[in-house]
Amino acid sequence: MGRKVIVASCSLNQWALDYHHNMSTIVESIQQAKTLGAMYRTGPELEITGYSCADHYYESDTVLHAWEVMVELLRNKACFGILYDVGMPVRHKNVLYNCRIVVLNGKILLIRPKLLLCDDGNYRESRWFTAWTKIRAVEDHFLPRMVQRVTGQKSVVFGDAVLSTHDTCIGYEICEELWNPSSSHIGMSLDGVEIIMNASGSYREMRKSWQSLEYIKTATAKCGGCYVFANLKGCDGDRVHFAGDATIAVNGKVVARTQPFQLTEVDVITAAVDLEDIRIYRHMIRSRCAVASQSPSYPRVQVDFSLSSDSDLFLPSCVEIPVILPTPEEEILYGPACWLWDYLRRSGQGGFLLALSGGMDSSSTATIVYSMCSLIVKAVTNGEQQVLDDVRRIVSQKEYVPSDPRELCGLLFHTVYMGTENSSQETKRLAKTLAQQIGSYHLSISVDTVVSAVLGVFSVTTGHLPKFRANGGTERENVALQNIQARVRMITAYLFAQLVLWVRGRPGGLLVLGSGNVDEALRGYMTKYDCSSADINPIGGFSKIDLRSFLRLATEKLQLPVLAEVLSARPTAELEPLQEGRVVQTDEQDMGMTYEELSIYGKLRKIEGCGPYSMFCKLIHLWRDLTPAQVAEKVKFFFRYYSVNRHKMTVLTPAYHAETYSPDDNRFDHRPFLYNYRWTWQFLSIDAAVKKIGEGFASGGATSQRSGGAEGGGAGKQHDAAGGSGGAASTNKKTASTQPALTTVSEAPRQGIQVSVLSESTEPSSVARVTVPATATTTQAVTDESSNSGTDSSYHSCRSTLRQNNSNETTADGSGGTTVGGSSLTCKEEVDTRQLVDQPHNSQVLATQ
Repeated sequence: MGRKVIVASCSLNQWALDYHHNMSTIVESIQQAKTLGAMYRTGPELEITGYSCADHYYESDTVLHAWEVMVELLRNKACFGILYDVGMPVRHKNVLYNCRIVVLNGKILLIRPKLLLCDDGNYRESRWFTAWTKIRAVEDHFLPRMVQRVTGQKSVVFGDAVLSTHDTCIGYEICEELWNPSSSHIGMSLDGVEIIMNASGSYREMRKSWQSLEYIKTATAKCGGCYVFANLKGCDGDRVHFAGDATIAVNGKVVARTQPFQLTEVDVITAAVDLEDIRIYRHMIRSRCAVASQSPSYPRVQVDFSLSSDSDLFLPSCVEIPVILPTPEEEILYGPACWLWDYLRRSGQGGFLLALSGGMDSSSTATIVYSMCSLIVKAVTNGEQQVLDDVRRIVSQKEYVPSDPRELCGLLFHTVYMGTENSSQETKRLAKTLAQQIGSYHLSISVDTVVSAVLGVFSVTTGHLPKFRANGGTERENVALQNIQARVRMITAYLFAQLVLWVRGRPGGLLVLGSGNVDEALRGYMTKYDCSSADINPIGGFSKIDLRSFLRLATEKLQLPVLAEVLSARPTAELEPLQEGRVVQTDEQDMGMTYEELSIYGKLRKIEGCGPYSMFCKLIHLWRDLTPAQVAEKVKFFFRYYSVNRHKMTVLTPAYHAETYSPDDNRFDHRPFLYNYRWTWQFLSIDAAVKKIGEGFASGGATSQRSGGAEGGGAGKQHDAAGGSGGAASTNKKTASTQPALTTVSEAPRQGIQVSVLSESTEPSSVARVTVPATATTTQAVTDESSNSGTDSSYHSCRSTLRQNNSNETTADGSGGTTVGGSSLTCKEEVDTRQLVDQPHNSQVLATQ
């Protein structure tokens, strides 16, 4: 009868501009599809060139070589006997389009351009391509002469058309068209198209694995039909990791889907679809039939070919399969591991080097590398010859067969603990233990002599020797001494990366891995040219909160018990002197905010598009156990430090993209890197709102009432050092019945963690301090230590509603100054924002969490 058709989709690990590799994977996928009985094969978006060619799309060579590959495919007899479409850029009437080219037996049937381009997130398609806007319209496209000589065709159909075979009708979407509210599949399905192909280049982001799956299911549930979704996989030369989630769905049910996080180059799936199931499903939806009867028609390209066979009686139809999506912790465990493997094998280097501090972030990076080694061993065990060949080439052993992840880790991964006199024995022990459990080639060194040498040069030149704050030095000296340790570690890391394999008698060098997380990048809590200066960073797209959960999973999944000890330690930079052999410096104390708060700031800033004022308006409802004045100071504090540190994002290490609030300056988060960090207009708007809320409290207005709810400073349990610029410990909750009104400025300050913020007053000594109790049982209102009776004429003409402190405080070196996160700065230095930029940070990549 001829009612069942076998269709194939695939995920291909392509590499931008590597035409030989890309052509071989395309041919392999077509051959696999034929072996599995498929009569139609679709593939990923721009699979011939690779997706991430970026500005190479401006080059005529890119289009030329794509056509040359197309000619080879047209000639290849292995690709005959099956309908297939491939993706490449095509220039039509001097306009470049992102296209699918449909081929049968060496002839081009249709060139279908992309109708809707994607410019969200990391995508910039309209920079190079133009969308085809002539809906349901086609034109003649005159083929290059090299193609004409092979196909015997001078021109082919170009435009928004569908394919009509003897037994069914096939339509096309390209990536973004599925995501758009006005998707092409709706009109095509109403016009009788039964099978829709989608070629995609969709990358992974945290907690978004469900999106494409649900859109595919919804498309076929609402419209009926078969949806065949193909996607790229792996790292094709950029920061993103393509998901590789090829999927086939029929009438709202998933019937085939590739496995995630595989190291294979080519993954092919097939499904035997009963066309009568589609027709009956659509017939049962009567309202759809009424609309379809009035639907405009698509141009049809007639094809003398059948996807089905008259002898399909014994061919079983596809059935629904269960789909289990990866958890966020699994996305961290496996996604960056696959990305690292692609980067390593294509970089020509001999492995990785990591400055392992024994802290959470560097331990996360080390764990991901060990996960990569585990995936490699699994792939080799499953017979993946390409993986085995790559391993042998990298380790320079022609007969090597990896069978143990720890053994392989010892060949590929090199860790170095770089201690100073400020490093604790505990972090040194944790680093050594983790290295032993994962099997890395580990070294433990001291960089004190290098630090002393650099300080010696400074002392001989200037006649001054800086001291730590604990030893009587100023804050400026204290920060400089911390930063020199961090920068020395970066230089040392690259020295070892270049020479360690030489010491081990192997050729090549090592890639230096970074270990700064997305929250610290957002806050700018890093030393410039320290952890921001590795080669690549597998955890740069993850929040500290997610990394904690990931390490808990890895502890059991990879059997690394030392990670439980790493999790129990408080994050610290270990850049300041120890007290009685113990660490007193903590990251959250240094930052003036918790990681939970940072995560919330990041999501509001990027995902919800909030500036300072909008963020304040949202947080007064989210952080209900804080007064509006406290929330205002927190928001101001964050934006001041975010803005003065934004320039660090211009040199941020290329990182695995994962988090939707990433501050990556390369392509994802386009912002200036020189701000007026005082945000005068924005902060005055916040002050006016605080005053208005206060007046509402005073008058007993119902609109000012705020009931207790979310924990201050963000969700989740916080460390003992939690606080920030005016927040309270996250465990403090207060109900509406005990929520106090705004207190007056005469209330005495309470003991606790002090976090200072920039003042906008005329006096250089003016300081605004917010005091947060370290161990409070209820949240109190923010108080000012004293009132300010002066007028402000230097930075803005209007006084802030919040009273500013005018305590005439003196800095450690005798000069009046404004305190910023503990740093005393003169009025002149406030104007020079670079004085605020170089803060110490927990530079895990350089051995000091």
